[in-house]
Amino acid sequence: MTMTAMTMPAAAGPDTSADAKARPAVLRKVLTASFIGNFVEWFDYASYGYFATVIAVVFFPEIAPSAALLATFAVFAISFVIRPVGGIVWGNIGDRVGRKTALSWSILIMSGATTLIALLPGYAQIGIAAPILLLVLRMVQGFSASGEYAGAASFLAEYAPPEKRGFYTSMVPASTAAGLLAGSLISALLFSVLDTEQLQAWGWRLPLLLAFPMGLVGLYIRLKLEDTPKFREMEARHHVEATPTRELFTTYRKPMVRAFAVTCLNAVGFYLILSYMPTYLITEMGMDESASFLANSIALTAYIFLIFLMGTLSDRFGRRTALISASVLFILLTVPLFGMLDGASFGMIVLIQVIFGALLTVNDGTLPCFLTEIFPTRVRYSGFAFSFNTANALFGGTAPFIATWLIAATGSKAAPAWFLVAAAVVALMAMLSCRETAGQPLED
Repeated sequence: MTMTAMTMPAAAGPDTSADAKARPAVLRKVLTASFIGNFVEWFDYASYGYFATVIAVVFFPEIAPSAALLATFAVFAISFVIRPVGGIVWGNIGDRVGRKTALSWSILIMSGATTLIALLPGYAQIGIAAPILLLVLRMVQGFSASGEYAGAASFLAEYAPPEKRGFYTSMVPASTAAGLLAGSLISALLFSVLDTEQLQAWGWRLPLLLAFPMGLVGLYIRLKLEDTPKFREMEARHHVEATPTRELFTTYRKPMVRAFAVTCLNAVGFYLILSYMPTYLITEMGMDESASFLANSIALTAYIFLIFLMGTLSDRFGRRTALISASVLFILLTVPLFGMLDGASFGMIVLIQVIFGALLTVNDGTLPCFLTEIFPTRVRYSGFAFSFNTANALFGGTAPFIATWLIAATGSKAAPAWFLVAAAVVALMAMLSCRETAGQPLED
């Protein structure tokens, strides 16, 4: 199957005017397809993080537990190295061939790689080949994920009415968190009903085996959609950029640098708060596995409900206001909240995680829309994908590893908090130099 095989042929005489508002039925279909596709991608991707302590034993049994956990998170981090490259590849496909084509191939590759990880023998069966193959498949996952977030946000932004663009694009982080929530709930269930031997033998594989059927469902729905009005209009006018990456690096360097800097807070915050936190509670706070995943699941649920509110508020008060507010709040509250985790009761830990999740939604509910608005249509996918994935490669995928290393190096359980504060300072400096983009037509 070639990439062009997944591109929907242009219908005769479609109404491709970008300013024509999509019908409610079409918008609902677009929202459903974006939600399911993004959900599947991030459920697959996050399941690895939730079973990090088990995977460490299965693939790195010959070294000390702390070193094995570091090795597991190193594999998690190294898989992000490919993401800037993936951002360029998927961005070129999305800006030249179509958003739908890129998104369809992205979910297919992710589901395939995740299924293969589920079937991968451990160190006891094939020795050093096991962690090597794990690394290769994680890099394939990283390559796939690099096209998903930017593509889904661009797809929604180009369909949404200008006055509701923030609300519609908030579906992207909401579906991402829903994928994490599903992974967290399944992890909590498996940790509660299976013993350690069963988890290490086969329990960790179960969530990953769900990837293939869910991926096929997401692919089917995406193939039923037509590409965005903006992209079809650009095609009709023969304005498709032949080399979007070159255009991006020559004409749009400043927006790209700003996008990268603003995304740093999202990258560090997302992976520390929503992915690494259960492991942190288990290894540093001595919390029971099931309780830590339950606390994380409650926080994720609150995050999903709040993210739509924040997207709507960004439509009303502006992207710049929301993103600056998020940075300031993280600078002021991160260290005190981390400090309160030590010795806290289960209820207090849940409350702290909910507060962290709420702070994160101020940023995450606004960021995807902001990144689609600062790039024009012909390089929108490329600009978003490259800047977003580069920030995540350098600071998101490495966040669990850096947090674990900082704790070991400093002896302080609050060390990860300062890492998050530093990311918030970088994002704040970038946003202070940005103009407001809310309520404006997408740039052509």
